[in-house]
Amino acid sequence: MERKGSPYVIEITVISAEGLRLSRNQPVKKNSCVVLRSDPFNSRTTGMDSEGGSYPAWNEKLLMELPANARFLTVEAHSGSRLVGAASIPVSDFAASFLPVNYLSFLSYRLRDAHGAKNGILNLSVKVIGRPSPTIGCAASCSGGPWPGVPLADGKVAGHGIVTGIPVSYRW
Repeated sequence: MERKGSPYVIEITVISAEGLRLSRNQPVKKNSCVVLRSDPFNSRTTGMDSEGGSYPAWNEKLLMELPANARFLTVEAHSGSRLVGAASIPVSDFAASFLPVNYLSFLSYRLRDAHGAKNGILNLSVKVIGRPSPTIGCAASCSGGPWPGVPLADGKVAGHGIVTGIPVSYRW
């Protein structure tokens, strides 16, 4: 199995939203939250804002791993269990090669409802913290180094002696 590049840890602060509506004539009244997804298996959710109506404020920090091959983050605004609007955020907006690690980007995105109509704006900030430490998520298996216990091309075992080389398969 070929391993992809190591993930990055990002800190996303979901600040607020503006002009959320359930339909053209019905503003959101309460119980709104935001769901962030970096892939189908990695998502984070803010708490519910029960007082902000169509202008909710969360100001909530969420940490998540961003796979090295990810091109977009998906953000979804919900009112209760109903999807109000969504947007795709290009990773290049906050993790471009010219931006240093720990650079804080403040971003605003137009949300679109299920029919593609404009439905509010989401305000957030994103900071790429770096590669995960061994205590965060899948860092032990995604660290970029060879897997411990796997024989290397030179016959040695990773984690015991030299830890460089190309993994080879066992013969049983």
